[in-house]
Amino acid sequence: MLYQGACECGAVAYEAEADQRDVTVCHCGQCLRTSGHAWASVSVPADSIRLTHEAGLKWFASSDTARRGFCTGCGSSLFFDVLGQNRTAIGAGTLTQPTGLKTGKHVFTAQRGDYYEITCDAPQFAHYQ
Repeated sequence: MLYQGACECGAVAYEAEADQRDVTVCHCGQCLRTSGHAWASVSVPADSIRLTHEAGLKWFASSDTARRGFCTGCGSSLFFDVLGQNRTAIGAGTLTQPTGLKTGKHVFTAQRGDYYEITCDAPQFAHYQ
């Protein structure tokens, strides 16, 4: 399925071919800090992403093994990319609605913020699964 999406200001826009239909919600400390809350994303083959606007795209090396793509104009968190893998996680909130996606799992729940509970029926994992 072809997904389209963009940042808040439109300086970054993309199309991507998805081969998965589930959203993963990550509750790790790094995702909480970079997105302001849990990071909900859909994983796509990295080479399926086509940037239609990229003027605002900036990559931040968030660790030795991963980077995060965001917009320099509005600050939207757009992408999470593990180096050496051909997969990129796209922020589910940046996708054009409707998506037809559903929450498939929650990961790193042991690190979730103390200000919220996870109440949906999707499986929960203390670490990455």
